Amino acid sequence: MTCSASTPARHAATSATSHFVAGALLAGTLALFAAPALAQTAESGKMSPQTAAGGSAAPAQAATPPDPSILRICASEVEAPFSQKDGKGFENRIAGVLAQAMGRKAVFVWTSKPAIYQVRDQLDAKLCDVVMGVDTGDARVLNSKPYYRTSYVLVTKADRNITATDWNDPQVKALNRFVVRFYSPGETVLKRLGKYEDNAAYLYSLVNFRSPRNQYVQVPGERVISEVANGEADIAFAFAPEVARYVKSSQVPLRMSLAGNSVTKFDGTEMPLHYDQSVAVRLGDTALLAEIDAALVKARPQIDEILAEEGIPLLKPNS
Repeated sequence: MTCSASTPARHAATSATSHFVAGALLAGTLALFAAPALAQTAESGKMSPQTAAGGSAAPAQAATPPDPSILRICASEVEAPFSQKDGKGFENRIAGVLAQAMGRKAVFVWTSKPAIYQVRDQLDAKLCDVVMGVDTGDARVLNSKPYYRTSYVLVTKADRNITATDWNDPQVKALNRFVVRFYSPGETVLKRLGKYEDNAAYLYSLVNFRSPRNQYVQVPGERVISEVANGEADIAFAFAPEVARYVKSSQVPLRMSLAGNSVTKFDGTEMPLHYDQSVAVRLGDTALLAEIDAALVKARPQIDEILAEEGIPLLKPNS
């Protein structure tokens, strides 16, 4: 969560995520949230009795000194496919195997809000101790070594034979209807292609024309892919973890292609499209971070298996 929660998405999530985060910060729309950013991160303080990956729910009074026998994991109930109430989010599952590798019990501290609030409202408030799936290098937290790296992707119907991997490819430029998630590099791509205005009404129709002013509004990853599968959109441009599950399960054959390394903004600066993902802990929590880094090595086979099951295309981490 990272968009995710925390991801450039989730960076939603994110997440939480978040990728999404880079887009959110660059868009400036989320400045009102004070500190949020990943595609994978958010919290309301409302706890749920739900558990995931064999963990248990944290009590509502979660701001007690952490028990070294448990791992308190920040988790959003509404950040699918990263994190979800039934525990089937792939980051929930990775958190479970991470806790197991640490010899701890996974305890999920749930929130009903999107993952973009997690660092500020959960982690920094000491309601939990770990946020999954943050963009490596996020200055608000201490980052673990990356446990995977992935990319933004282009998704089209397979029978259209669109093989482009660059947003600036003539095959992409020739398309008309684009579906992207708000606050993401997808918005920048549409603007660079001169297609944002033509697609704005369509995109807002996907969220019932809710305004993003003073509230977080997002097109779910599942909806992004269904729009392509049912022919409403010609192409989707999204962070791979947000949509890979739905591409894989689609009854309509789809093509998912990794995007290039970056998109150049109008001011000439580069917005990355490939991201390392890390586990986050609070600033100063170096002992827990060291324990997590060691456990990530131990849990590597299980983590890779979860990512493969999710259908997320992987790149070699930078660090």
